[in-house]
Amino acid sequence: MADLILKPGKERSVMRRHPWIFAGSVDRLEGRARAGDTVLVKDAGGKPLARAAWSPESQIRARVWTFDCEQSIDHAFIKRAVAASVARRASHPWLAKQDGVRLIHGESDGLPGVIADRYGPVVVVQLTSAGADKWREAIVAGLVQATGCSAVYERSDSDVRKLEGLGPVSGLVFGEMPEQLTIVENGVRMEVDVAGGHKTGFYLDQRDNRLLTGQLAAGRDVLNCFCYTGGFSLQALAGGAKSVISIDSSGPALATAARNVALNPQLDAARAEWREDDVFQALRTLKTEGRKFDLIVLDPPKFAPSAAHADRAARAYKDINLLGFRLLNPGGILMTYSCSGGIGLELFQKIIAGAAADVGVEARILHRLSASPDHPIGLAVPEGEYLKGLACQV
Repeated sequence: MADLILKPGKERSVMRRHPWIFAGSVDRLEGRARAGDTVLVKDAGGKPLARAAWSPESQIRARVWTFDCEQSIDHAFIKRAVAASVARRASHPWLAKQDGVRLIHGESDGLPGVIADRYGPVVVVQLTSAGADKWREAIVAGLVQATGCSAVYERSDSDVRKLEGLGPVSGLVFGEMPEQLTIVENGVRMEVDVAGGHKTGFYLDQRDNRLLTGQLAAGRDVLNCFCYTGGFSLQALAGGAKSVISIDSSGPALATAARNVALNPQLDAARAEWREDDVFQALRTLKTEGRKFDLIVLDPPKFAPSAAHADRAARAYKDINLLGFRLLNPGGILMTYSCSGGIGLELFQKIIAGAAADVGVEARILHRLSASPDHPIGLAVPEGEYLKGLACQV
């Protein structure tokens, strides 16, 4: 095993149990290590601190597997970590009966670069780091053993793999896929496209926020922007919304949304309208038409993947929230989100406050919104809190 020696003073973050070791903290590598190999992290004085996966092409040069330097990183270690992560979800009363659950959430579950989502009998795995990629076989075997799933499908096709020197990998790695895959989320049935959908096929992190949307939607005219396959819209209909207009630029996503409505005969499809359009332009058109709404959902894609994009993203977030505030009736609620890691919660709230001030409305926060509990945040890894949202009433 090679030793990764840190520069003097750079051991502090590791001592605080932060699992990332950046290139600027590395003094040298003693011995040889290929991408994904386990290295022993030591401070400048040679004191062992952790065992980590080496990634020579990434700015995050190593990701910690364990802070117990006596622990061996092998198939048994990986499978135990997978089993423990799955068991945590099974013991949570909000998650135990859900069809769709995130089983592994990367660093927060002690498995850096590993994402695993269960949709009924199928588990979708996404490996985004060199270390995770090296232990693919053990991760898949651990998931099969811990869940009893009938299939594991890999969706390691995100752009972040390029930063690790890895190419895209997608396809079935275990079992057989069902002809159609659907899940029931809080009483609403939805189709999941694990091969072609966003991320692993669906956005499980918004589960609780979709449920809250349904609870707030009763008797209201609802506008859902960046609706994707209609998760927020269907919950709004289930909650008794008077009407729901849903907008997305993706025709295939809207086609899936239409199928999702058909999967739920208990919902009044006549109350739903689906529009294929650029959301920014559509909001301006609705303003010109004099339309008003009682509940608006703004769940845009990632505008700022890193802090370097924060300024440009801040302008986009302000623009879209300004348009949202203008379309609200008095007493209306804006549920607005950011999934951008480069936009922190404090900055996001300042952006929303600035948008409200520019429109000339007073607004108060009813709910602070975050990811569902199957997307935990490691106490030592605040960067894991990527999804943040506010429910603001004007």
